[in-house]
Amino acid sequence: MDWTLRELRVFVTAVDTGSFTEAAAELFTSQAAVSRTIASLERTVGERLLRRAPRGCEPTGTGQQLLPHARRVLAEAGRFTEFLRSRHSVLRLGYAWAALGQHTARVQREWAQRHPELELQLVRHNSPTAGLAEGHCDVAIVRRPVDDRRVESIVVGLERRLVAFPADDPAWARRRSISMAEIAERTVLIDPRAGTTSLELWSDAPHPPRTLEASDVDSWLDAIAANRGVGTTAEATAHHHARPGISFRPVKDGPRIPVRLAWWRDEPPAGLTQLIDAVTAAYGGGERRG
Repeated sequence: MDWTLRELRVFVTAVDTGSFTEAAAELFTSQAAVSRTIASLERTVGERLLRRAPRGCEPTGTGQQLLPHARRVLAEAGRFTEFLRSRHSVLRLGYAWAALGQHTARVQREWAQRHPELELQLVRHNSPTAGLAEGHCDVAIVRRPVDDRRVESIVVGLERRLVAFPADDPAWARRRSISMAEIAERTVLIDPRAGTTSLELWSDAPHPPRTLEASDVDSWLDAIAANRGVGTTAEATAHHHARPGISFRPVKDGPRIPVRLAWWRDEPPAGLTQLIDAVTAAYGGGERRG
């Protein structure tokens, strides 16, 4: 069947106003155009949908059956139109574990002041591309390289590597920093999908640590709080997910973690350049694309 949204809209408007004349006025068209449109829809359906009444028109039995379905289709079409309209005024910034750490609030506030026409919306999605590959965001904050030539990225800052452990740990509770070798003596919790910790960090160590997998930052924190292991992470995690019972300390010989913004190479979103500038300024200077 070949029907159109315009036909449904004219039909519903005629029912709501009870008159072809009133429907034409509301739709800014002629009564003849309303009659032709209703007739076209009736030919498609194969039955009369409206009957003439003393003061206008009213739906037939078939028209009554069609009406709620037509309303739902028009409502969904309206939501789709609003989505198309609003997506041009929103820049979705995805992240997996932590956004921009201590810089998150500053970047959001300054963005709202400088770019009121383009809302910066944070989206959390636990995947290697923080939701970029899945279509959940326009730009992603990632802390490890994206192995996809379709994706371009730029390093906008560096973060210290921290170790997280139970706050009542008898050996580490009073320590100011921890070494990679000391961490290797513990069970280390890792998120292989989106985390920044892997056994490659101990590639030169005589005995790499035993590892346990976590599915996301929440399960990672839960396991650490339960004393099932310790974990290393970017310092942004400590700001974004501070939790009672868990302490964070710098890893004194741990490599720093690059913070990247990533986007589809052939589809850079509106506001990308301004976002790169804002985040780079927050971190005090970026490095390079790659």
